[in-house]
Amino acid sequence: MRLPVPAPRSLAGQLFAMQAVLIAVVVAGYALFTYVSDRSQAEEAAGRQATAVARSVADSPSVREAIRTPDPSASLQPYAVAVVRDTDVDFVTIMNPRGIRWTHPDPEQIGLPFQGHTAPALRGRTFTETYTGTLGPSVRAVTPVLDGDRITGLVSAGIRVEEISQRVRGQLTALLGVAAGALGLGAVGTYVVNARLRRHTHGMNATELSHMHDYHQAALHAVREGLLMLDGQCRVALINDGGRELLGVAPEEDVVGRSVAELGLPTPLTGALLASRPRVDEVHLTADRVLVVNTSPVSGGQRRGSVVTLRDVTELQSLMGELDSERGFTQALRSQAHEAANRLHTVVSLIELGRAEEAVDFATAELELAQALTDQVVAAVSEPVLAALLLGKTAQANERGVELVVSPESRLDDGLLPDTLPARDLVTILGNLIDNAVDAAQGGVRPRVTVTALTEADAAGGRGPELILRVSDTGPGVDPDHAEAVFQRGFTTKPSGPGGRGLGLALVRQAVGRHGGSLSVTSAQEGGACFEARLPLRAAAAGGAAVRGPGRPGGAA
Repeated sequence: MRLPVPAPRSLAGQLFAMQAVLIAVVVAGYALFTYVSDRSQAEEAAGRQATAVARSVADSPSVREAIRTPDPSASLQPYAVAVVRDTDVDFVTIMNPRGIRWTHPDPEQIGLPFQGHTAPALRGRTFTETYTGTLGPSVRAVTPVLDGDRITGLVSAGIRVEEISQRVRGQLTALLGVAAGALGLGAVGTYVVNARLRRHTHGMNATELSHMHDYHQAALHAVREGLLMLDGQCRVALINDGGRELLGVAPEEDVVGRSVAELGLPTPLTGALLASRPRVDEVHLTADRVLVVNTSPVSGGQRRGSVVTLRDVTELQSLMGELDSERGFTQALRSQAHEAANRLHTVVSLIELGRAEEAVDFATAELELAQALTDQVVAAVSEPVLAALLLGKTAQANERGVELVVSPESRLDDGLLPDTLPARDLVTILGNLIDNAVDAAQGGVRPRVTVTALTEADAAGGRGPELILRVSDTGPGVDPDHAEAVFQRGFTTKPSGPGGRGLGLALVRQAVGRHGGSLSVTSAQEGGACFEARLPLRAAAAGGAAVRGPGRPGGAA
């Protein structure tokens, strides 16, 4: 049969027991100390009282007169009884220098020797002692009776030790009552404090709290997503390793206790973290990342802070951009296949009608037109990734009724771009600029998008060689009042689709800023907008200076 093992006490219960024992020990120790101290003080007070009474009796003229009479006891005994009654002492004994009593509370003891020491008094000194006499142990004082310079008698006044103990016991009873009240009050206070502690610790014991702390620390370091906890004043209460990495906070930097506004984050992201309302799956850009932000207030009545989770979707966003491009290429190929089928049917029909020469001329003209477009793009931009992108975007634009041309000044040879400028970022920059330009130009009169891609060996200001990507359109252009806001995440002049809008130019500025380049927007010669991105071609350019031009450097809203 297994005996039931009691469950460990909660932390609050352990503290309550410890505090109760501590209060009991303190009160008991204080009571014992007070009892001993009060007893000692009571004995000293009794000695002083006995000394005062003895000296008063010894200095009385009537006592000296009675000592000179043949029968001193006749007048001294009633006097001593009166003094005992009036002065709250237990006895007053008057005796001759040899110690023979003239007075005593028990008349039968008159004439018998005094029980105690008298030698110091016979030398003229008043002294006190504790001695056991006929009345039991007592604290007594003995003093001489002087008649001039001659000692004619002795006076002893005393208080019984039993009487002193009764006084101390009365004080001890009151002390124990106060101690019991203090113990009860301390127990109640301890219970209230520990009840509150029990609520805060959810009744867990120290071992459980220690395990929870270990799990808490392990989870913080293991979770790759960013976790940020803010207090009621929007100060950082906790941040894990993932949060530091996603927000660009150095591992050695102590940010706990600092306000979110002091972390140097982009303004829109800071605003989302400071907002009182919850945020759900909001996309925000930092200098080099695309983050999905969720905020939730801490429950508990009043605003106690919020919990923020951060997910890095930079790679996902890039892949989505590439997927959109591939989808556009697919649509363009489908459209071209449809057009090619129409042209093929035309050629077949001409042959069936016996007009072979016209069929050859028609097919040759279509082939020369397609080859001319390819030759134009490849001759201007031989870098394979950008050339493929331009060919695909040209087909897309033609499908939407927009003419996309590569300017004659474009010149970008293969192998010129450094490894620090990855093709993915070039696709992000040029692809988003072309998509926005096609959207802006579509629906206008003779819609056109002009793309320029070239390098400058020595850019103005001594910045060294740069890659210039310029996209202009024939659309309505950009309002000068919106020249700064156009690069912010969420800004758009078009209706929002299912996936949201206003992220393309923000991603462009993020990519440009990541490589230390600059991004600007001006009015095009044809009346639309002209976006120009300049990227340094130095090998160490990646991660350099912030974006120059409209908007906040290095990040998007």
